[in-house]
Amino acid sequence: MIVIYKDITSNAIFIEDANGVQFINSLQVTINSSGKCSILDLARNIEIVSNTSHTEFEDDNGNTYGDNPTEVCNNLNAIFQSSGSTGQIPNITSSTAITLTVGDTLNYELIAEYGVGYEWDLSNVSGLATVEGNIRKLVGGSSLSPGTYNIPVKAINYYGEDSETIVLTVNNPPYNNTKSVLFNQNDYCDLTANTSNPFYRLNQDSATAWSVCFWFKAGSSNNQNQTVLSFGGSDLNNNGRVQIKYNGNNAARRRMYLEYGTNFNNLIMYSPTSSTAANTWDHWMFVYDGGTTENGSGGINDSYSRFSIYKNGVLQTKTNTNNNYGFSGEIVDGFFRLGRLVDSGQYLRGCNIDELAIWASDESSNISSIYNSGTPHNLSLLASPPANYWRMGDGDTFPTLQDNIGALDATMTNMTVSDIVNDVP
Repeated sequence: MIVIYKDITSNAIFIEDANGVQFINSLQVTINSSGKCSILDLARNIEIVSNTSHTEFEDDNGNTYGDNPTEVCNNLNAIFQSSGSTGQIPNITSSTAITLTVGDTLNYELIAEYGVGYEWDLSNVSGLATVEGNIRKLVGGSSLSPGTYNIPVKAINYYGEDSETIVLTVNNPPYNNTKSVLFNQNDYCDLTANTSNPFYRLNQDSATAWSVCFWFKAGSSNNQNQTVLSFGGSDLNNNGRVQIKYNGNNAARRRMYLEYGTNFNNLIMYSPTSSTAANTWDHWMFVYDGGTTENGSGGINDSYSRFSIYKNGVLQTKTNTNNNYGFSGEIVDGFFRLGRLVDSGQYLRGCNIDELAIWASDESSNISSIYNSGTPHNLSLLASPPANYWRMGDGDTFPTLQDNIGALDATMTNMTVSDIVNDVP
């Protein structure tokens, strides 16, 4: 037997057969030419009971619904029609626009006039689920990335349905810059070096452009070789590298350097003398346009022109020098480090780094939006966001500095949690 009745508490139809128990709405009984009854789930357009004798249907008290197929059909449809509706199709009235902050959990409840059944399509949104016992409620989503997600939903009754699309917008947390990382003595950060890094190249013919920016506060040490960032191999004479460093030699020489190549074949470019002052925050951006880096048909000046240095949003007049007219070889994927020259020391001395970002592109044309008139801001929201972005303390848990866009986390080495400091531009 197939037990069918209207459950008053749930305002839904109770059906129990050999396949188990269901609470559903939007049902309809039909009779075929052989006098067999079928029950169609209108919402899903599937038969849940097929070609069944009218004698197989009974209510919760064991009573039949009629003496012939027509009576059974009419009597069942009568209770199906009365279930959860008054002759009107559903109307979804709750908001179809939801906002969520990254890391937070959604708690949304769908509201629909005359709705008795509900269907969600969550196939394109991971981490969301309905609540057991209340299919109208949607929860979860703490793992969702920033972006917009479309969630189709239906409210259903015997007379029809209302289909809507819930638009879920996941936003980044409000930007708040309160931390930087202090480097001193043997402190450095270790990152994975690989051939997918923008700094890597096999040779100058395969080179791609890159840009790197950061806020930097120099310490009072007069050490002339203080590495901000380095990428390359440990054999400094033969392995190519990218090195950005600070020269604190004296008040007249305090400036930033960009070295590209090996010890014997390289390009070296300096910001103006005294362009960096101790205990002062400045924004720096270094750019490589991806072009030739050895003396070619255009001469050594053409190689120098491939690189640009910006301080506080302003293009700097570089001082340029070279060894053996530049570098044409491989930038090796040996080490990638902050505060240390690959595997050879040259540590920072009492210097702070904040809001470090790398692009696999020439971002010279976007320097104004990146610098933002001297106000630090969320670089991931730029029209041209970086490939990698480290907040340098904000949102980080020692010893890991999280890459907020890519998957290239940095590990603080020879450092303590106290090196994440409340000192920002």
